[in-house]
Amino acid sequence: MNVLQLIEALHRLPPQATVLLEGDAGYSPLGAVELFSPGGGQPDEVLLQPDMTPD
Repeated sequence: MNVLQLIEALHRLPPQATVLLEGDAGYSPLGAVELFSPGGGQPDEVLLQPDMTPD
């Protein structure tokens, strides 16, 4: 999935919905979106990071 496909998918969802990331330990709220540019001819990547705030 690329950024445009992600944006299109998100536009179809309720704007008040919480975004969760699924992982081995369950679900975590989305905490940050970061652009990673590896260089060397590699494509840019978007990293979705979980919210690490303690419960």
